[in-house]
Amino acid sequence: MESYKTVLAAVLLLAAVAVSGCTSTGNVATRVDAGTGAVKEFYMESFYTIEDGKPHPQFSVKEIAVDRGDTVRIHVNATNGAHDFKIDEFGVYSPTPTGQVTTIEFVAGESGEFVYYCNMPQHRQNGQWGTLKVLA
Repeated sequence: MESYKTVLAAVLLLAAVAVSGCTSTGNVATRVDAGTGAVKEFYMESFYTIEDGKPHPQFSVKEIAVDRGDTVRIHVNATNGAHDFKIDEFGVYSPTPTGQVTTIEFVAGESGEFVYYCNMPQHRQNGQWGTLKVLA
């Protein structure tokens, strides 16, 4: 009976660790390795809220960190409003239709900090942007 409890406790601990590694915490994305070590996947929502009577568009994730040379795969779930996703330095652009999850994939070919943002009028200026950190 004691070994059953030990095994059960170990299984529950592993499940908790696995679940916590697949979620976003606050404004920083948690990386999910796809098994190859070279593909990094992230999940975020694209939406707006109303603040002081004005729309406030935003991404749920404000920072993503990867290594140079990684294939980056970002899943964007647009929950309300018209949005898109853009990173100028990597030539990344994709519409993100409301009610759908859009997958954006590219190779992080150079190191540095880059802004990802929504290119819709006034969205970036009103806060719908984040930082992609590509580590050497």
